[in-house]
Amino acid sequence: MGPEATATLRRVHDIEYRLLPGTARRTTDIVIERDGAVTVRPPARMTPEQVDHTVLSRRLWIYRNLAEWRDLNATRVVREWVNGESFLYLGSAYRLLLVAEQNAPLKLKDGRFCLLRSVVDTGGKAAAQEAFRGFYSTAGQARIAQRVAYFSPRVDVEPGPLQVRELGYRWATSLPGGGLLFHWKCLMAPPKIIDYIVVHELCHLRHRDHGEAFWNEVDKVLPDYRKRKEWLRMRGAEMDL
Repeated sequence: MGPEATATLRRVHDIEYRLLPGTARRTTDIVIERDGAVTVRPPARMTPEQVDHTVLSRRLWIYRNLAEWRDLNATRVVREWVNGESFLYLGSAYRLLLVAEQNAPLKLKDGRFCLLRSVVDTGGKAAAQEAFRGFYSTAGQARIAQRVAYFSPRVDVEPGPLQVRELGYRWATSLPGGGLLFHWKCLMAPPKIIDYIVVHELCHLRHRDHGEAFWNEVDKVLPDYRKRKEWLRMRGAEMDL
């Protein structure tokens, strides 16, 4: 999570990383992203060669966290598009029911995800996934907007437009103009975890990096943010189609 930016792919020894544009920070931020990629955001004054040196000096930390990421993702869920399969929404699991008729490709009703059988029959896995992405995006737009409105005064920021969409390896990101983007997969998480993601991005509107001031701001709003952050790190791989 953090500011969206174009990355340059670099390699130092056996570590490949995404170099993000520098900011007015004093420290180098190294993150293992959801897809296992290493991203690095340095101070603007640093040259790429200096960043390489910093990454190399942190290599043991990077190796350890990459190994942990591989362990966490070794049990990634592979779902099938058949009756009874389980899908997440707001932290709860709902069984899939393939139906012959309804007025939308996918609905959540009577405690089940009801998916038109014709979606799977004609479009297969890709079409079924698209139906779920559409559901999560639509549901997320209203729900996340509500939570942004709730937490914005507590962080003392005025965010710009909000979108829920595909974000690749990020749960969310904040734009320089104040806009906020959230991954549709956030809607699979429990409400408390969604709140953490929302507060995280709102605090980035005040502090662009993950420095001490940033985490102090998060702590003011969510004193238990460490537990929520750890839940997301440990369980994030489960939130997929």
